[in-house]
Amino acid sequence: MLDNFPFYLSLIIAIVLLIMLAKKIKVAYPVLLVLAGLAICFIPGIPAMHIDPELIFIIFLPPLLYEAAWAISWKELWRWRRIIGSFAFVVVFLSAMSVAFVANYYIPGFSLALGFLLGGIVSPPDAVSAGAILKFVKVPKRMSSILEGESLLNDASSLIIFRFALIAVATGQFVWYEAALSFSWMVIGGIAIGLLVGWVFMKAHKYLPTDANIDIALSIVTPYVMYIAAEETHSSGVLAVVSGGLLLANKRHLFLSSTSRLRGINFWESLCFILNGLVFLLIGLALPEIIAGLGDVSLSSAIGYGALITAVLVVGRILSAYGAVIVTLIMRNFITVADSRNPGYKVPFVLGWTGMRGVVSLAAALSIPVQLSDGTAFPQRNLILFITFIVILLTLLVQGLTLPYLIKRLITPNAANELSEDKVYNDIRKQLAEQAVLHLKTKYSEQLNTYPVLQQMAKKWEHGNSLVNDEVMANECKVVYLDILNQQRIWLHDKNEEEQMLDEEIIRKHLQHLDLEEERLRFI
Repeated sequence: MLDNFPFYLSLIIAIVLLIMLAKKIKVAYPVLLVLAGLAICFIPGIPAMHIDPELIFIIFLPPLLYEAAWAISWKELWRWRRIIGSFAFVVVFLSAMSVAFVANYYIPGFSLALGFLLGGIVSPPDAVSAGAILKFVKVPKRMSSILEGESLLNDASSLIIFRFALIAVATGQFVWYEAALSFSWMVIGGIAIGLLVGWVFMKAHKYLPTDANIDIALSIVTPYVMYIAAEETHSSGVLAVVSGGLLLANKRHLFLSSTSRLRGINFWESLCFILNGLVFLLIGLALPEIIAGLGDVSLSSAIGYGALITAVLVVGRILSAYGAVIVTLIMRNFITVADSRNPGYKVPFVLGWTGMRGVVSLAAALSIPVQLSDGTAFPQRNLILFITFIVILLTLLVQGLTLPYLIKRLITPNAANELSEDKVYNDIRKQLAEQAVLHLKTKYSEQLNTYPVLQQMAKKWEHGNSLVNDEVMANECKVVYLDILNQQRIWLHDKNEEEQMLDEEIIRKHLQHLDLEEERLRFI
């Protein structure tokens, strides 16, 4: 381990340089990192890389899911819950089933159980890849919300399918009612454990004498406790982290200080930046070990099988996207849907094309046991590994490189909508200033007449400026200003809950500005 430590440091440096290059040439960095990993593994003298699946599931997956849960809007997640649920569960199951039948028919030695095992592995799209690509192009808010929401849940559904298929291959039998009970517990138990652990940590943050550093340390531990607690009770660790993360994210203003919130954002962005870079580089570095395990299957045949499964997944997702649109257009006549407009043929096609696979698929394939319980070799394990690698590689290269072009050609940015968002942002800024003046005159009229600084602040707010200058303040003025900032936070949260169509991202920007104001108050 120590002998290879300089190599691991050089990998981090390579990740930083490659991501800077990806931004320069406007290519999604997961694509560049996987190709770099492929190139590095052919350099003579490079240490052999063995990826332990537990390393991915335990070390990488919980913090990445947790950070994603904090970043997503619960309002948008609930608004698009039907299509998100269909993509995260129904489409994943249909993808796994399609792969199972195709693999059983075209790949020698593949039973339906093995096909479902492969389908469960390769069915979930990777959120990081799509997110990295969407940073280069503008897409409708509804599309980004659907992709973000789907990414939080599809890993859970695919890993559930994977577990059941693994049991079926190992035991040779599948009892549907036992599987149904187990599936119910994995979903319900995972969500319940995540909420319970999240509630415990929320109380710990609130009532223990913590500071920003301690809060960040606790936030590092939180997703791991959620994940491990759920897995130990045979429920879904992914759903535990997602549900617990959503709870804490939506209650952050109740138990975290402004310092902890601001520092936490910076810390988690840096941590996930490194973790995401490492996992995609590791995908490329895993190639030699995967090829070495092919055995009697020729490399050309294995590549052909991988390309076939990739085509099944891509076509299946596109058809599912159109199916979801058709169902929505029909159901809008009977129920209230999130968006009753006809999206046309372009949006579903682009949504279907955003199906790049990633590290969870590779980790699931690597976690297949080498031997069955009776000591015999696990059937087709090496071929499943190679097919998974090809699916990841092809989807990243083909879809990842073409998706920005398709979005630019097929999705027209709504300039009017952008202007509307700017107007909403400025309107809320003015209303915040009005709330500040009202609160100041109502509750602190005596201090307002006593301190010129407060009078200057009131004049600025009356002119629509929600920020104040760096005037020197007496301690009593600082107390007044802190109370006004808290009142503005309460008003923002109430407005966010009352107006369901209001973009929560706008509210979060204002909340972050208030946190920055509170931090700035410490130095004036």
